[in-house]
Parts: sequence; structure tokens; C-alpha cells
Amino acid sequence: MQIVRNSEELARARAELAGKVALVPTMGALHAGHMALVAEASERADHVAASLFVNPAQFGEGEDFSRYPRREDQDIAMLEEAGCELLWAPSVADIYPDGFSTKVSVSGLSERWEGEARPGHFDGVATVVAKLLLAVRPDVALFGEKDFQQLAVIRRMVGDLGIPVEVVGVPTVREPDGLALSSRNAYLSPAERQQAVALPDALKAARNTLQGGTAVATVVRQAKQALVDAGFLKIDYFALVDAATLEPLDEPRGEMRLIAAAVIGSTRLIDNLAV
Repeated sequence: MQIVRNSEELARARAELAGKVALVPTMGALHAGHMALVAEASERADHVAASLFVNPAQFGEGEDFSRYPRREDQDIAMLEEAGCELLWAPSVADIYPDGFSTKVSVSGLSERWEGEARPGHFDGVATVVAKLLLAVRPDVALFGEKDFQQLAVIRRMVGDLGIPVEVVGVPTVREPDGLALSSRNAYLSPAERQQAVALPDALKAARNTLQGGTAVATVVRQAKQALVDAGFLKIDYFALVDAATLEPLDEPRGEMRLIAAAVIGSTRLIDNLAV
């Protein structure tokens, strides 16, 4: 696997890749969920590239940028084993050089849920993803469905700006007990890790009761109470939304998602489930 550290090296390396290229953008601290993205990328393209960049622009004040797990050597080994051919690991100065003053903002989709809980987060995501796509020029870019709102924002941005790339969502990879794989799971203490499974359990129970005909308001209230009872300290949101627009639904209709974000200990977890 070729590792490049700046835009000039990237341009040369990218020019050497003939055929269809797939990109897997990451912030490192890789796990089996990322490897599922790489595996899907291998099925869809002749060459797989990945990026490794902990993006400061998507972390808000008081968030975990400084303690976000960084383990580049392990990440490189995992990507090589998975068949990745090119890794772009730029510096902050390369992505945001002196005088950088442009921001990509996706209105509508980005304003509720994560956008409300983490002001400015999706501006940081959209800006860096736009830069990654324009620099690597992949034919396909793959993102996990665990960050479902992020996936929707990126799809809208790519469509609105006419960036010539196919955006593919890959289903969430979970632990055997149902907890969605996340780099932030490393923050959980052993006791918190046991409690954290209440989040996917609440989503599954909510889906089942919705399908049984229970009113949406009742389902949401029961799910939030289950999280509180399990030891979650704060619930940012738990909602049934339209899968395309992310607008909240008072009654089931069409393609839907249950989405949730809650804090246990000092760790904020997000998850979602198709309905």
C-alpha cells in the first residue's frame, strides 16, 4: 500500500491508478465497520483508496478532538491486509492551509438532530468530505449507515454540487450483543460497555412495538425511559424520521428510520435502525 502525506504526492499517486477507484474516508481508529467499507469498495472498483484524517472542523467546543483515538500504525496494517492500495494521511495544514476561509454548509438536512446537538458539526463534515472527494476524484465513495444523517448530508452535498461520485451507504456492523461498532466505544468502561447495549435494544424494541401498532409518541416515550433506566445520563434525541428527509414522523409512513443519540458516562453514542 502506498502512503502519501500531502496533496502533491496524492496527485501523482492518483494519476497512476487506471480504472475505477473507490474511496473510504476515515478518521482512523479503524475497526471491523471500516473494514466492511473496504470490502464493499473492493467489490465496486478496481482500486481501493482510503483517507485517514482526524478533522478538527467537525469537533465542537468541549468535544473530544484531543482525545480521539489515534493509532496510525495499526490502521495502516489493517488497511494493507484488507487490500487497500493507497492511503492519504494529510496534515491539518495540508487540508486547511493558512488563509483557508471556505465552508460547505448543507441546509435543511443538517439542522436537526446531530446538527442541533453539535452546532457546526456538519459544516465541518461537508467541507472536509468535499475536499477529499475533489482531491482523490474517486468514482465511488463509501460511508457507514451508522452515521445515517451524515450519509444523507453527504449525498445531498454531492448532488447539489455536481461532484461526479457515487455515494454508497454500507450497513452498520455490530458486536454480537448488538452494539454498533464505533471508534468511541474505546472510551467506555467495562460497566458502561455492558450498559451501552441498551441503546440498540431500545431501537429494536421500538421498531417491534411500532410494527405492532403502538402510537409513535408512546414508543418514543418508552424507549427514552428504557435508556434512563439503563443508566444513560442524557438523551439528545430518540425519534422516528422519514428516511429521505429526516423530518420527524408522528405516525408511520413510507421508508423510515429510528434514530437516537445518548450519553453514557462521558461517551456519546449514536445509532439508528431501519423501519
